[in-house]
Amino acid sequence: MKSILTANVMRNKEAKYDERHGGPYDRGAADSWYIRPRCPHYYGKHENGEGLNGQKRVGIDEMTKAEIEEYHAGYDDNEAGTGCHKDYS
Repeated sequence: MKSILTANVMRNKEAKYDERHGGPYDRGAADSWYIRPRCPHYYGKHENGEGLNGQKRVGIDEMTKAEIEEYHAGYDDNEAGTGCHKDYS
């Protein structure tokens, strides 16, 4: 299993990430927003229509290094940028 620690993924600060709904960047930001632990994943196209809006959940074991970086970038940007989290009160 691949490591999910950010220390193992060097972030390219110049990179422009695809922020599409369900993509790695979006899922990282969503996990941060909902105060969930880091668990890199995203939703990609799947022929049988499973998952988010007919897309398959792609876990860390199927992700590329770039996709994992993108997930962590979304998580980190939400934490550092807005620092916003869902209010569960």
